[in-house]
Amino acid sequence: MSLNIAEPIAPQMIQILRQAIMDMEFQPGQALSENDVARRYGVSRQPVREAFIKLREAGLLQILPSRGTYVVKISVREVLNARFVREAVECAIVRAAAELIDEQGIARLQSILDQQRAAVAVADYRGFQALDEAFHREIATIVDCDYAVRVMESARFQTDRVRALSLPNATPLDVLIAQHQGVVDAFRERDAAKAERLMRHHLREILSAIPRLAAQHPELFDQSDVPVHARILLANAD
Repeated sequence: MSLNIAEPIAPQMIQILRQAIMDMEFQPGQALSENDVARRYGVSRQPVREAFIKLREAGLLQILPSRGTYVVKISVREVLNARFVREAVECAIVRAAAELIDEQGIARLQSILDQQRAAVAVADYRGFQALDEAFHREIATIVDCDYAVRVMESARFQTDRVRALSLPNATPLDVLIAQHQGVVDAFRERDAAKAERLMRHHLREILSAIPRLAAQHPELFDQSDVPVHARILLANAD
């Protein structure tokens, strides 16, 4: 993502830095300085400072007076809480979408899946992840519930770093695509219960990835205080 000098810089810096954190370009626990970030992107310190404040409010940065600014570590608790909320909201969306979707909507989803297969063929993992987001967003668009979309976007702030860290070594990408395809096929069948069940299974893939990734990269994770609702799911994730 590049800066457009014709537009206000601070909002663009928020988006650029947030994406850099989501893509793990800035690692959990890494120190960031206003001067270094400003030089990196060729901007003044003021829009960087504004972006730091907004990203602190979003829970992605920690600003410690007289000590510096740090990328927040991946909180297992926050990831699991966000996954819990996303599952509840998105499964409701899928059930409603199964009743509302038309042939054009199914064609759009199938096109995204075809593009995902093409991305896997050339090992374009970032492209695959962007298409994954597009797939879930397209389903939400069918239901036309803006608030649900905002909840999903907020939940992804916590889960996207786990996905970026795990690709392509967690669940095989062809398995993820097959899970998406199953949801689309259930839409074709107008089988809302099946679509919801398949989406619920898909959204729980992260449960098997978290313990493994936290063990492999303990310096990147805050593993304190796993929520009660997730303990049984984690114990049975494998």
